Amino acid sequence: MLHMITTLPRTVWLIGLISLVNDSASEMLYPLIPLYLTSILMAGPRALGIIEGIAEATASLLKLFSGVIVDRTCRSKPWIVLGYGLAGAGRPFIAFATGWPWILAVRFADRVGKGLRSSPRDALLAASVPPERRGLAFGLHRAMDNAGAVIGPVTASLLLANQVPLREVFLWSCVPAVICVALALAIREPQRAAVAAPPPFDWRLRDMSPTFKRYLLVVALFTLGNSSNMFLLLQAKELGASEAQTPLLWATVSVVAMIFSTPLSGLSDRFGRMPFLVGGYIAYGLFYLALGIAVHDGPWLFVLFGCYGLFMAATDGVEKAMVADLAPAERRGTAFGWFNLTIGIMLLPASLLFGWLWEVVSAQVAFGFSAVCALAAGVLLKVWVFRDEKIA
Repeated sequence: MLHMITTLPRTVWLIGLISLVNDSASEMLYPLIPLYLTSILMAGPRALGIIEGIAEATASLLKLFSGVIVDRTCRSKPWIVLGYGLAGAGRPFIAFATGWPWILAVRFADRVGKGLRSSPRDALLAASVPPERRGLAFGLHRAMDNAGAVIGPVTASLLLANQVPLREVFLWSCVPAVICVALALAIREPQRAAVAAPPPFDWRLRDMSPTFKRYLLVVALFTLGNSSNMFLLLQAKELGASEAQTPLLWATVSVVAMIFSTPLSGLSDRFGRMPFLVGGYIAYGLFYLALGIAVHDGPWLFVLFGCYGLFMAATDGVEKAMVADLAPAERRGTAFGWFNLTIGIMLLPASLLFGWLWEVVSAQVAFGFSAVCALAAGVLLKVWVFRDEKIA
């Protein structure tokens, strides 16, 4: 497998490096936002749910738009550059926030950037490799993305341990943002066959297979229980984890995902996507059950968060490789747009519902609801989605 990884095209490696740098910045800040909200801006889980839900859901509309545009123009690079540039420009402004609505505005800008770049980037990755190497390519991208997610929290933890104020940590995110845009400008798009006239702007699912549509429905159900990961960090804080430990917990998730994303996604090229997705959904449900019934912190939290990283490794790249497998080549950008839209739009009710259940009922009920959604999605994926397929 090492030889197969090293011979992946330059475009795959460059996109992976961009994600590494970008996540070094975003994940340096991501674990700190719940701390910033609760300790400085005095906001609670409900505000966190509103921030994450609105930002993700609104930005997700752009993921469909940018995916359709890619199919029409056969150009991915401009949207990738714009998306990473917009996200990088907004993050330092968290340092100047005086209330949670300002955090919402910055997170919204960050997610709009993600919406503009995600579908074009995924379509470019899929177009850069043959079908039998899609899982490997997406797995490498997720591994490098998670490598950045290791660097970021570790950096944040070191800065906090040295008594650097939270506001100054946010300001440092401008440095990797500049590097990320410079790398995005170096992307070379693969040659594509010339067309007499561009296809019409068509966002509909009309040309997609019934299997793909059922797959989207199951992804929607799973995402309803997949609220913002910030709630995991908030729960760790409630259980007694310190400010310096919180970024390290997220770094543990990223380390495990970084190590296992490439081999697990690569194996899905050989053994099929479904076993990895079903296993990952079940693992997610068990993780949420365990974290929901926990009563105190301890070293076991690092083990539990490591298991969450294993879930991410088994599903993140494989889910996207599945989209590329099921979509017609000429509608691949639109297919990724619908996939990203489905996930993004469901994060609004997911985060709002999770935050509401936490505050009004209990954290145990909130985590239990997410677990039930994940386990149900795993069952449906196994017995319903691919009922017309001999293999998945």
